[in-house]
Amino acid sequence: MLSFLIAVVFGLVLLVWSAGRFVDGSASAARHFRVPPLLIGMVIVGFGTSAPEMTVSAISSLQGNPDIALGNVFGSNITNIALILGLTALLNPVAFHSRVLRKELPVLTLMTAIAAFLMSDGMFGRQDALLLLVFFALLMGWSLWEGIMKKNDEFGIEMESELEEHPMQLGKALLLVAAGLVLLLVSSRMLVWGAVGIAGVLGVSDIVVGLTVVAIGTSLPELASSLAAARKGEHDIALGNVLGSNLFNILAVAGVSGTISPSVIDKEVFSRDIVLMLLLTVLLFVIGYGFRGEGTGRINRIEGGLLLGGYTVYTLYLVATSVG
Repeated sequence: MLSFLIAVVFGLVLLVWSAGRFVDGSASAARHFRVPPLLIGMVIVGFGTSAPEMTVSAISSLQGNPDIALGNVFGSNITNIALILGLTALLNPVAFHSRVLRKELPVLTLMTAIAAFLMSDGMFGRQDALLLLVFFALLMGWSLWEGIMKKNDEFGIEMESELEEHPMQLGKALLLVAAGLVLLLVSSRMLVWGAVGIAGVLGVSDIVVGLTVVAIGTSLPELASSLAAARKGEHDIALGNVLGSNLFNILAVAGVSGTISPSVIDKEVFSRDIVLMLLLTVLLFVIGYGFRGEGTGRINRIEGGLLLGGYTVYTLYLVATSVG
């Protein structure tokens, strides 16, 4: 048991560190190649912050543990909205300024609903997974167009300011990309091995381990970057991290995982975890579009506290009903 715990803790620490280096290196390298800041924020940083979920889920599926992979997807999206945006809003109420991000909200909601529908029959097969990957490819095309065509979006302006604050030589940036990618793979294997071992010792299901320990661990890069952005008043970066990560998770991460290893979706998992993920995404859409008459979307401290409280209750329920 001790060796499994050490593997999980060390794997998580290395995973978070390597993901941070991978994102920093990728963003700086893209800047050197004159990639528009909005495109860096939407695609490169979005992919980078989801790299832990991608590597962990792919390795889990390859090793015959698809429940950890899908639990990681559902749990990460729930964690990103309820825990990360909840904490961020408690620190500094978050406002939706970026027009591009406001366009991304209905896309995220629709894609989450489609994924939930594909899984509602209790099976997530290769055809379902490939369909999500097709949507992901279309989304990437749209993101490329938005990143190139939109010049004065608030998200792009904030991202450009952030990149200018931390200049990096091209050689160092490329080295960080390579080192970050290698360490992501190593730390992911370590984390999956430890998580599977702990699940076996405690007698809990792989899906619960994926929803809790693995999901929280792989969401730490989003948590760190969103909190840092909130302290600086860079609301759109904080939101962009979550929206981009959730889109990558539900389309690319779930798509790759399902293509490698199809999964059976338990009825309880659908009614508890997938439905909650969808409800939180719809709630974020309603808040983000400012349907309350405020003119723009905004998550205040009370709403942040409610999100955080809901996440705490959900996690405690998972633990209480799975151990023993």
